[in-house]
Amino acid sequence: MRLPESAGGPVIAALTQRSNRNKMATTDPLLRDATWAPGFFQRLAKSAFFGKVAETYVTQISLIAIGMVTTVCVARMLGPEGRGLLAVAIALSGLGVQFGNLGLNASNTYYVAKDRSLLPQLLGNTLAISLGLVGVSAFITYLVFYGRPQWAPVHGNLLILALAWVPFGLAYMLLQNLLLGVQEVRAYNKIELVSKLLVLVFIGLILLSGLVSPVMMFLAFFAALLISFVWAFWRLYDLLDQPLAVSAALFGSNVRLGIKAYLICLFYFIVLKSDILLIKYFAGAVDAGYYSVATAVSGYLATLPTVVAAILFPTLSAMTKVEEKLRMAKRATIGTGALLGLLLLVASFSAKLIVRILFGKAFLPAATAFIWLAPGAFFLGIEAVIVQFLNSFGYPKSVVGVWFAVVLLNLGANVIAIPRYGIAGAAAVSSFSYLVVLLAILGLVRGHSSKGSPVPAESHLMQPEVRSL
Repeated sequence: MRLPESAGGPVIAALTQRSNRNKMATTDPLLRDATWAPGFFQRLAKSAFFGKVAETYVTQISLIAIGMVTTVCVARMLGPEGRGLLAVAIALSGLGVQFGNLGLNASNTYYVAKDRSLLPQLLGNTLAISLGLVGVSAFITYLVFYGRPQWAPVHGNLLILALAWVPFGLAYMLLQNLLLGVQEVRAYNKIELVSKLLVLVFIGLILLSGLVSPVMMFLAFFAALLISFVWAFWRLYDLLDQPLAVSAALFGSNVRLGIKAYLICLFYFIVLKSDILLIKYFAGAVDAGYYSVATAVSGYLATLPTVVAAILFPTLSAMTKVEEKLRMAKRATIGTGALLGLLLLVASFSAKLIVRILFGKAFLPAATAFIWLAPGAFFLGIEAVIVQFLNSFGYPKSVVGVWFAVVLLNLGANVIAIPRYGIAGAAAVSSFSYLVVLLAILGLVRGHSSKGSPVPAESHLMQPEVRSL
């Protein structure tokens, strides 16, 4: 699609991290002095950034509550085997979305926040890449699985739905990132909340109809996704002041910007999700169902470090002195570690009681897996916070290397541990893998801070001109 000639290709000025930090420091009272000096909490209360973070955090807590209810309902309705098949299908869809995003989730938010006139091209690229290129790739994947059914982790309609999810799931994720970029935070939170509530409504309808199966449960999630996708698209479409466009040059620049963050997230996601696929392969759907419950509970507890990291990253990026950045990162890491450790300790001692009450006696083996996962959740939570010190220097390649090495370690260890020790072995491998990540990141932080490296003065973000096709 071509923009009118009068509009031309938007010219993007060369931006630097230093000018970006200075702008943030002068507009938000929180970032002018990110210390515990007198008056800090007053500045915190007045910060527009903090207000948006607080609203998003409340939404995330609500989503966790809804997600927990959904997990319990699905587990009780499907049982261990059915829950395991559903979990494998969801993991397959998630891996497809992760492989297909190409870093656009990070770069979309950045570009539209800096130049809102890019919204037509970014929105057009999002649809073209996700529904076009990735959609075709998902169809080809189905043909491969159809020809080689022994390669498919699930089969039949469940496989079709899992692969159909990929293009729409990717499109929805990228649309949500665009909403954040244009500061439509409330719309972002509202769509997320309604989406999860719709899943519960659809599950209730399935229960009333008596058509309970993994396929119908996945269809409930898929229907909510499609509604949310349409809602997010029309909210963005209403903001356009120019026709939709597709820009190959802008797409190339987006990929170059987001590739490092993409690789980090990709390797992390592989470590996070590959174990359940391996459990299904080596131990069967029942054990996969047990393990999915254990990982779901540990994931809920990981919300604390995730939110802290999301707040800490822009705060550190706004600082100019390495010593201040490191001091703030340490303070946040220690505080997060203390709270997270207490939560995980309580949850570990009461794991069997929690599983029995929420999921029923049939899922009691999940408690053992969770206990083995708890140390890993602690290590990963600490890493998620302290690594923001490194990320504030522009996502160093060394962090990418750490996660790549841990992917190889995790996959190799799981292939050995799961056949011998089942889900407990998989959980122990995950905890060990996250410990390795944490130790490596701490070493990088120590090395980076000991050098006293200044904040980079500039960073190449994208080519100076982007022209529409």
